[in-house]
Amino acid sequence: MNIDLTDTTSSRINSALVQARRATGTPAVGMVLTLVIVTDEGNHYDALRAASEASKEHPSRTLVVIKRPGRSPRDRKMARMDAEVRVGGETGTGETVLLRLHGELANHAYSVVLPLLLPDAPVVVWWPEDAPEHPAEDLLGQLAQRRITDAQATEDPVASLGLRAATYTPGDTDLAWTRITPWRSVLAAALDQRHSPITSAVVEGEAYNPSSELLALWLAQRLGVPVDRQISEGPGLTAVRLETADGVICLDRANGSLAELAMPGQPDRHVALQRREMSELIAEELRRLDPDESYESSVKFGVSKLGKGGVGTLERDAKAAPATQVVPPGADLPPLPTRDPETPSEHAPGSPKNPPQAPAQPPVPKPHPPKSQEQKSQEQKADGKADT
Repeated sequence: MNIDLTDTTSSRINSALVQARRATGTPAVGMVLTLVIVTDEGNHYDALRAASEASKEHPSRTLVVIKRPGRSPRDRKMARMDAEVRVGGETGTGETVLLRLHGELANHAYSVVLPLLLPDAPVVVWWPEDAPEHPAEDLLGQLAQRRITDAQATEDPVASLGLRAATYTPGDTDLAWTRITPWRSVLAAALDQRHSPITSAVVEGEAYNPSSELLALWLAQRLGVPVDRQISEGPGLTAVRLETADGVICLDRANGSLAELAMPGQPDRHVALQRREMSELIAEELRRLDPDESYESSVKFGVSKLGKGGVGTLERDAKAAPATQVVPPGADLPPLPTRDPETPSEHAPGSPKNPPQAPAQPPVPKPHPPKSQEQKSQEQKADGKADT
């Protein structure tokens, strides 16, 4: 059932939702969350179709905010809202409301969306493209427990990942991270088996592919080894190679659907790693509404090295340098040893500069030359006189 409303208000939209539920025979509200999609007129169709597919797994009220500020000064000064309410049919078990905000009202989407949220239900905001620099500080983002962006839809995906790391707030996530969930699952299962220590890793993927960068960061952060990022023809992620002493653990996906896992001493195995649709990605993100700590630690690890040919340079340099005790800048240095007044030397006994002295040895008597016969007779006469 579709209900079109022109130049309407939030209260009229709520009344239309109640009317549509009664007309379809479902007066009770069975939605588990509110999904707010912020997009434009040219991209709302694909986003709405993905949300409708995801609502079959997660029944939700979907609010599509389409901003139309206008081009002329006259259009920008007006404030009008048109709405379209859809219940049943293609929307599945959920409810869909398309909100077209004209003129000045496009800058106040917060005040329009707030009365339409489901009571006592979590809120998720999704920007398919043109996400704000700081999603948590956006007025719509402040309403949500989970905020979804997509770095792949931007002009510079690598720079977008750096921005996501700098402005991260618990509850933020990105679909570039969601796309590598099957890769992380297969690699984690492979590493659960017995293997020799990993010394380095290589991630191959398309240029300007944020999922490849995030997977490289995840491996570098989890394994603590150098990870190189290499460019391939795609599609998307193509291969991951982990160097070990016994050989190479390789997960190769050349055609975008079926991958081959090769491990030393084991037969090669085929793994399903098909590129997923947008609806599957959104459905996965709606399964959990708590902060994603793995995404946080990965996107924040080595972000300054993204796009420079690889990550893990710091780990490689740290292993090459000798182990030393590093004193952080500004820390208090340990006090120097003071001189003991009873010790004449400047250094304590036993120190490397003043080793203990060995005890003095008694002098060795020098041998006398043999005595002549005349000297012996004179000594005997002297002894006789001493006796008398």
